[in-house]
Amino acid sequence: MKKVKLLFFVFLLQNPAFGQEAQMLNLNKPAREQWFAEMGFGMFIHWSFDVQLGMVISHSMVGASDDYLDRYVHDLPKTFNPKDFDPSVWAKAARMAGMKYVVFTTKHHNGFCMYDTQTTDFNIMHTPFGKDITKMIVDAFREEGLAIGLYFSPDDFHFLYTQGTLISRARPEAQAQNNPELNAYVKGQMRELMKNYGKIDLVFLDGLDQFGKTELAKVCWEIDPNVVVTRGAIPTPEQETPDSPIPSPWEACYTFGDQWQFRPTNENYKSAKQAITELIEIRAKGGNLLLNFGPDAMGNFPPEQAGALNEISLWMFINQEAFDQTIPLQTIHEGHVWFLKQKDSPTVYAFILEDDWKFGERKNFSLKSFTAQSNTKISVLGHNGKVLEYAPDVDPAPQIKNNAEGIEISVMRAQRIYNDRKWPNPIVVKLENLKIK
Repeated sequence: MKKVKLLFFVFLLQNPAFGQEAQMLNLNKPAREQWFAEMGFGMFIHWSFDVQLGMVISHSMVGASDDYLDRYVHDLPKTFNPKDFDPSVWAKAARMAGMKYVVFTTKHHNGFCMYDTQTTDFNIMHTPFGKDITKMIVDAFREEGLAIGLYFSPDDFHFLYTQGTLISRARPEAQAQNNPELNAYVKGQMRELMKNYGKIDLVFLDGLDQFGKTELAKVCWEIDPNVVVTRGAIPTPEQETPDSPIPSPWEACYTFGDQWQFRPTNENYKSAKQAITELIEIRAKGGNLLLNFGPDAMGNFPPEQAGALNEISLWMFINQEAFDQTIPLQTIHEGHVWFLKQKDSPTVYAFILEDDWKFGERKNFSLKSFTAQSNTKISVLGHNGKVLEYAPDVDPAPQIKNNAEGIEISVMRAQRIYNDRKWPNPIVVKLENLKIK
């Protein structure tokens, strides 16, 4: 245990971005953190009424003129009416993509509540839509069997605006520690969220106000000691993955584009392959990937996001087994081959991140970390190893043998996934009864 703590301390010294979070109070139960760490993949959803203009969520209020703030606060909510919103579509898509939990932005820094609250009229019930979006999302994702996570920020620009306090990110008076009214206000909102929506599995506390996050975390644990607080209690690197594993549960959160909320123009989306590759690396390092989606003003996932999510679902349909009840190895990868291991057996999954791999082409890979035994078996997830379409004389069976350094595996890309046979995503090789060095 002392060695683990020492390694974590060294990691924090080398990665100061994580150090601030590490100072936060953590009363998560170890068993519940372990449960969280095994879920692996979640859907983040950033959405607020200012999506109507395709702007950065919340932050345009900082430094804004009085006229801008007046129109932002009083006019924009009057036109927010996402008539196409159907959370069951989002929930089904998340489940098909292998996601095990959702985290929804109930209130971002702008202070607009996407739920029915008694604390302020600045909420979704006072828009033309007039329905509790948070409840709809919680119910739909719970129906699909996903764990429920709520994002909440103690930073509240609307509260500062109505209080007559200059809106800022770093000024002391903008933070709950130095603003007793704000402190009491956000605690009341947190109690509503923890009590009005059934069992809440996860809470993600954002914002610069570390004191505010700690105070809110205490509220959550007081109401439900089994809730897992992620940001605010454990490392949650944003838009980056650590170079080496963190010896504690952690979660990396990434956008699908450049912006958290939907942006209709000037956006640069990741490919599904990039997201899959990120997921593989993060899981091999023992973390969770919380991948963000941003619905538009009508309540739809834009085609670029929906299409990539569908591609991830197709890849997961083939390879989901490799993420169920698997854990990292001490050797997380060799070159472009990454590893996970079945929790209770000597079965290893090798994720081969190889570019330009043609249909029907065989490639060989040497791996130093393993030795094959007499009962070792090799297979490619999704393929029977017996047939290459339209090539009855070709043997596509994967092969494994020991060599001077470890093992050599020989694998063919033999399953036709696309009509043009150009499937760009990683192959996963299952290696059973393998001796791990």
